[in-house]
Amino acid sequence: MKTPKKRAVVTGDLVGVRIQPDMAKQLDDWRRKQEDIPGRPEAIRRLVELGLKVKVK
Repeated sequence: MKTPKKRAVVTGDLVGVRIQPDMAKQLDDWRRKQEDIPGRPEAIRRLVELGLKVKVK
């Protein structure tokens, strides 16, 4: 069962992104592995958060 989508309290900046079909497939494969199966925008937000937490040497 899908959980209801929650809107952010504060409206953020809109960022439009085009992705190639191979990356879209990777994104869709990743999001289907998540417990709540987020939509593409939420999946992208989560992946960006993960990427920003990575420590770079």
